[in-house]
Amino acid sequence: LPMVEDTGWFFDTEMLVLAERAGLRIHEVPVDWVDDPDSTVHIVKTAAEDLKGVWRVGRALATGALPLDRLARPFGDDPRDRAVPGVPRGLARQLVGFCVVGVLSTLVYLALYSLFRLGVGPQSANAAALLVSAVANTAANRRLTFGVRGRGGAVRHQAQGLVVFAIGLALTSGSLAALGTASGSASHGTELAVLIAANLAATVLRFLLFRAWVFPDRRTDHQDARKGAAHEPRNVR
Repeated sequence: LPMVEDTGWFFDTEMLVLAERAGLRIHEVPVDWVDDPDSTVHIVKTAAEDLKGVWRVGRALATGALPLDRLARPFGDDPRDRAVPGVPRGLARQLVGFCVVGVLSTLVYLALYSLFRLGVGPQSANAAALLVSAVANTAANRRLTFGVRGRGGAVRHQAQGLVVFAIGLALTSGSLAALGTASGSASHGTELAVLIAANLAATVLRFLLFRAWVFPDRRTDHQDARKGAAHEPRNVR
């Protein structure tokens, strides 16, 4: 409760978010509600304050500013280390998360491309849309797909993500250039179709680079090192 900052209508929502992040089970209990016809509420002001609360808590979760470890520790373990029933582990789980993030990123990318295309050429629109969506994609995959939390290494991960972005830019820009050479003046629908195909190829390469280079599984290496140390011969006196 001391970590809940809001003292108004957003209080219970923020408390539930913190409880969920701490791994607590949340149970709904029905109550008898008696309405007070004389009570009033400022809808616009309340909605604005709620939106500010959503932005504040969402930003804290995205940047790792919430002390989730301190929330989870009193309950005996860290719920983020538990396997979730029904969710595939390891490579399969990462593929599921990567595909979900990839679909959302592609939709954002296509929407941005269509928006930027109204004012600039296809190459500039593609580069701008891909840059914005790539930053968001790296942040989402860092947190959701590969389970990296906190601010440590965030800048390095984004820098490596931009290298992966450059590879995707080369594939998509090359596809647009080839389309322009082959057809001269292609329709907007044809451009989108070519970009979708190029992005599918870039997506496969992006996942491989993310898994092997940007977000490698450090825990496996650490566990292997500990196992090796455990099997080393020791002198006993």
